[in-house]
Amino acid sequence: MGSTFLTLVAVVGAIIVFIVLAVIFSFLSVWIRAWTSNAYISFRSLIAMKLRAVPPKIIVDARIRMVKAGLEMSTNDLEAHFLAGGNVIQVVNALIAADKANIPLTFKRAAAIDLAGRDVNDAVRTSVNPKVIDCPDPAKGTTMLDAVAKDGIRLLVKARVTVRANLDRLVGGATEDTIIARVGQGIVSAIGSSPTYKNVLENPDHISQKVLNSGLDAQTAFEIVSIDIADVSVAGVSGAREVANVGALLETERAEADKKLRQAEAEGRRATAIAAEQEMRAKVQEMQAKVIEAQAEVPLAISQALRDGKLGVMDFYRLQNIMADTSMRESLAEGDKGKPDGVK
Repeated sequence: MGSTFLTLVAVVGAIIVFIVLAVIFSFLSVWIRAWTSNAYISFRSLIAMKLRAVPPKIIVDARIRMVKAGLEMSTNDLEAHFLAGGNVIQVVNALIAADKANIPLTFKRAAAIDLAGRDVNDAVRTSVNPKVIDCPDPAKGTTMLDAVAKDGIRLLVKARVTVRANLDRLVGGATEDTIIARVGQGIVSAIGSSPTYKNVLENPDHISQKVLNSGLDAQTAFEIVSIDIADVSVAGVSGAREVANVGALLETERAEADKKLRQAEAEGRRATAIAAEQEMRAKVQEMQAKVIEAQAEVPLAISQALRDGKLGVMDFYRLQNIMADTSMRESLAEGDKGKPDGVK
């Protein structure tokens, strides 16, 4: 009974020793690397990292890089960033690069940039070495900006924008697409305010300087260093189908529209005149009807005068003779009008 208990204790002790040795050997290489690099981390911290599902090797390597670069960083901050889903190595590399380039960048800012989905290393590189952006973006299918000066001449412009990353505005700041859109809008507006296209061709730097002074990089993740006009040309030259003189085209279309408007107004007046003529003819017909109606009352009046004794028989015959004589004269006059000249 006693020997069995001792055997059991020995087995349990051996298992415990084996587990302890396994844990020690599993962290030994990491611990030695940290210790020899003056970035000491205790076994307790390494075991705690493992229990929190944090790879100790990543944290130790990150701390060694920071120490060798002359920077101090708590392992708790590195663990917290890893547990938040961030890329610890990328943040550490960005901090080291920013320190060597004398760019002020804190771990909190770098971690926020990384967690926001931005490439913090690329941001630091862009701060050190500004990048050039084409405006407009050729990847969008447009290679030239289209602008029209005050004299109506259409210009095609291509610009290159040099930008530097602004680490303070990288979180929440607008991207390159906003820079391209704002610069394109500024160039079109500047050319549109030019009195003539010749001013743009002679001094394209005035356009770029005017756009640069407009503060187009506000609320963006970049700082505009310079805007250069890479190419400017008049549209429609060299047999191209595009219209160069947009002003002349607009004037021509406006004249054509005015012509159609005047024709429509003239047609309206003609229709009004025709309607007025038809109305006058109707009035003439109405007046003729009234005359005929009045003429029809004459025989009735004569007969009434005869019955009342106000008109004698001889007066009536005399009236008939006068009417017959008048009718004869009218028929003779109409006959003379129908004869040729010189015929009696």
